[in-house]
Amino acid sequence: MTILKIFMLRSLLTILVLLMVLNQSEAQSIRKSYHEMSASERDALVGAFHQMRLGGDLINDLAQFHSDFFNLDGVGDGTQLDIHFNLPDEPQRQIFFPWHRMQIFEMEQAMQVINPNISMPWWDSSVDQSTDPNSLLWSASFMGQFDQAWQLNRNLGGSGPLPTPTDVINLQAISDFLVYSNQMERGPVHRGAHVWVGGAMPTTLSPRDPIFYLHHTNIDRLWAVWEDANPGGSSHIITSMIRYDGTYVFDGVTLPLVDPDDIVNTRALGVFYANNQLAQLSDYTVSNTHKPLENFYYQFLIEAGNDFIVPSGTNCKLESVNEIRLIPGFIAESGASFIAKIDADNNVNTAGKPGPNTSPLVRVERPFEYDEAILYKDAYDPREFVSGNIDINLYPNPFLESIVVDMDKVYSEFKISLFDMSGRRLLLKSFERQKTIDLTGLQTLAKGIYVLEVMVNGEVVLRKKIIKE
Repeated sequence: MTILKIFMLRSLLTILVLLMVLNQSEAQSIRKSYHEMSASERDALVGAFHQMRLGGDLINDLAQFHSDFFNLDGVGDGTQLDIHFNLPDEPQRQIFFPWHRMQIFEMEQAMQVINPNISMPWWDSSVDQSTDPNSLLWSASFMGQFDQAWQLNRNLGGSGPLPTPTDVINLQAISDFLVYSNQMERGPVHRGAHVWVGGAMPTTLSPRDPIFYLHHTNIDRLWAVWEDANPGGSSHIITSMIRYDGTYVFDGVTLPLVDPDDIVNTRALGVFYANNQLAQLSDYTVSNTHKPLENFYYQFLIEAGNDFIVPSGTNCKLESVNEIRLIPGFIAESGASFIAKIDADNNVNTAGKPGPNTSPLVRVERPFEYDEAILYKDAYDPREFVSGNIDINLYPNPFLESIVVDMDKVYSEFKISLFDMSGRRLLLKSFERQKTIDLTGLQTLAKGIYVLEVMVNGEVVLRKKIIKE
């Protein structure tokens, strides 16, 4: 295979053409709309999603973690960290954007072990809203096949609506980061696709569905666009994130500690977003922090410059099907290894390497094990609240056999209900002229999370999660 290998000194450019075989299976990422993927890229991505179900099953591990730590407001002593709905009241805990950025990155990096040219594409649900099973997105050769293979039970368009372009424009115009983050998380641009797709997507187990990653890659792209328009606007109080706190182990590997403020710019992860057949790589220094070869693949024009630097001792490759331009500000220092390559056969699998158990194009028919959280379709419509006029204490939480409901005063009439996470009512009791109730007989409940609801005079004044140990 003939490729172009370029060594650029600060004052001298030497071009060598030679024969060589790359044996690295490492990469960074140029992400693009799934519409801009070549057929071989789509095939490689689908094969990688299937292969992620093997071994430690990263798809399931990330979905279960996301479910277990989705939203724990009101649980225990209130200090348990979670992923969702910490704004507007708990800015010190909010990690919505950076946590999902790392989740996508973790999945993408695992896929790049299989094929270094894979990158996670995005689905913009504000303009791409077809339910046609023959459309590119939902075709049996792309995202459509997972519905049957993994029994996801999607119901496209059954609930909604999806966001509009105006929703996106209005959201991106918000200049305050905390307001922007809260509106993104709770509003139609994020929530819309979750409820519209159906199946696992509106539940806490939404990462079971591969379309989750295409949707959240778009959310991540919008955050990147927002940060570019509001430089330095994103900030976090918390300095690490659950799963990415240096203690979590997946498949024998301890995941790193990540400070959210360290990844507010996608370049920190070597990630760039292309659009309209152009990938602009700038303001970036190759470091090989995550991969020994930083590999950037894009079917269309790659333009590198404006302080794109390959320092001495580092390794970088740009690969395009069509064109690569090195513009002013591109520097490859003496002692750096830099490769620019045209993918003449337009086949990303040429550079891929099969995983230990299967080829990249394997199809895995593997339904997920039953989890009652899959029945809770309102995960993205948080309903926990306490009326501002009534103070209610619950204890102990977690509980074993009983839980005390302590009202702020005696009420003439109120009702207490207990639900499981699917929304099924397990208990309903009415009380008159009481202040403190000891709900006993709960020892038969299975371990897990439940929702306790209090109604006073026909009005719901409390919904709160409680844990049975």
